[in-house]
Amino acid sequence: MARLLLVEDETRLGSTLKEGLERAQYTVDLALDGAAALDYARVVPYDAIVLDVMLPKLSGLDVCRRLRAEGARTPILMLTARDAVRDRIDGLDSGADDYLIKPFAFGELLARIRALLRREAPTRDTTVRVAELTLDPAAQCVSWQGRPLDLTAREYQLLETLMRRPGWIVSRELLIESVWGFDFTDTSNLVEVYIGRIRRKLGEVGAPPLIQTVRGAGYRLRAPAP
Repeated sequence: MARLLLVEDETRLGSTLKEGLERAQYTVDLALDGAAALDYARVVPYDAIVLDVMLPKLSGLDVCRRLRAEGARTPILMLTARDAVRDRIDGLDSGADDYLIKPFAFGELLARIRALLRREAPTRDTTVRVAELTLDPAAQCVSWQGRPLDLTAREYQLLETLMRRPGWIVSRELLIESVWGFDFTDTSNLVEVYIGRIRRKLGEVGAPPLIQTVRGAGYRLRAPAP
């Protein structure tokens, strides 16, 4: 099931689109401003991003430019009420893959998302490697030097989020949003418990300490020093 990031500051429209996309069998996260969208896209491995242009804090154009400057290849479909040719050119020049003008038929949105996912599928390098730790999204498995880790679904998602941002400090809040969802409100030490389990399972297959706790900031996965 493809995972989408929907970025729309109009609450009612965002909720309606999210519900429709979920009925179409997509997993959908909703961000309400450009700054939040940038944070989420840096942490979660989305299959596509549906991005409104006019947003608080950071415009959709700025979000797109920053993601492309950081090397992100995630397909981006821009939504906007502006229909001037110059606006469409600006959107595509910022790094967007497609452009849809409001108001639009929901069926057309679905068709454009399907087209983006088909276009991206043959070229995407799905295997993720950090040192000798390898993640295979197709098989939903992680191994160290060929020895598989026995992970639960949540443990796999948590480790995948860290592996896709090696060297980055990922906050506890963003890990919760990535793995348990944006509406999850548990304030216990859930992340700490899961990180502990993953560390133990990494040790069982002979991996050195890879996950670093950054006090007051979050967690970081780093390759061991040579």
